[in-house]
Amino acid sequence: TNPMNNHVTVLEIDGNALEHNLHYFKNKLHQKTKILAVVKAFGYGSDAAKVASFLKDKVDYFAVAYAPEGLLLRNHEIDTPVLLLHPLPAHFETIVAQRLEPSLYSLDLVRHFITYLEARRMEQFPVHIKFNSGLNRLGLSQSDAVILQELLAKTKAIRIVSVFSHLAASEDPNERDFTLDQIARFDAFYDTLNQKLDNTPLRHILNTSGIFNYAEKQMEMVRLGIGLYGISNDEEEQKELENVGTLKSVISQIRTIDKGESVGYGRRFIAEKTTKVATIPIGYADGIRRSWGNGVGYVTINGKQAKIIGSICMDMLMVDVTDIDCKEGNTVIVFGENPTVPLMAKKLNTIPYEILTSISQRVKRVFFRE
Repeated sequence: TNPMNNHVTVLEIDGNALEHNLHYFKNKLHQKTKILAVVKAFGYGSDAAKVASFLKDKVDYFAVAYAPEGLLLRNHEIDTPVLLLHPLPAHFETIVAQRLEPSLYSLDLVRHFITYLEARRMEQFPVHIKFNSGLNRLGLSQSDAVILQELLAKTKAIRIVSVFSHLAASEDPNERDFTLDQIARFDAFYDTLNQKLDNTPLRHILNTSGIFNYAEKQMEMVRLGIGLYGISNDEEEQKELENVGTLKSVISQIRTIDKGESVGYGRRFIAEKTTKVATIPIGYADGIRRSWGNGVGYVTINGKQAKIIGSICMDMLMVDVTDIDCKEGNTVIVFGENPTVPLMAKKLNTIPYEILTSISQRVKRVFFRE
């Protein structure tokens, strides 16, 4: 292929893999259990609108963090219910106009939202009540339950469609007692609240690792995030999931340098022998950690590993292709099947979430399915 028309870095999103992963988790659940797919942060760095468009008939709910992320889904004609995990008062107008369903995590926020709705004579607006069962991030406490009941008794503005909480360590078998305690606290809060409600809200507390380790606590709904994108905290489960995102680029230029010559800023790589070097148009501004350079990481070219040499630049990185048969314009796999995102995360001492969500918006997303 002509390198000039192929000169593009893309993140390919595999719809078939996405569907495979959804079914893998679905098979762990009762048929009636609802599934909420988490598509915040551009769908964990993929493409929220395309992922959600693909899944809209396959799941019951979507979740996003902030109102503009919900607006994006509505602008792509996705009318599935959307749970808004972090509503901000500045976004109430968008929330109501787009019928995004806010997570109300404090009594103040409940009061604030009720006041906003009552001023507009709105009734029965769907909301979700967030309970803090031990993550200690956002959420109401057990002692708020009775006050919340009093607030609800005085208004028709809101209707609680779900009550939920979030597990702190569902992936860690050593924290089983803590996790079961979180679930017990959640049950107690729900039972107190539910005594006085006209309707029976859904309950949900399980995240991806929760579905894997605590399926018996699935309640009426579960929240599927990272697992949908093919990443698991469990090595056995990882084998069952398919890779969704493949970050690809091309070789822009190949040069041969002599022993003693250097590559990149700060001359951090010095050739010990004649070396063939390929330059690839992706760098730390695209979300490739600079610490992945200097011999730590690699890319795959024609099925072979090419070590990254020298410092990763803002828009480029260089690799050693001395022993690889390749030419300018050839495809380069930055991550996907090899190296995998979990491998990168392990070597960089971080988590897969951070690698995925760091891929910059200047990298083109391409969604495909067979």
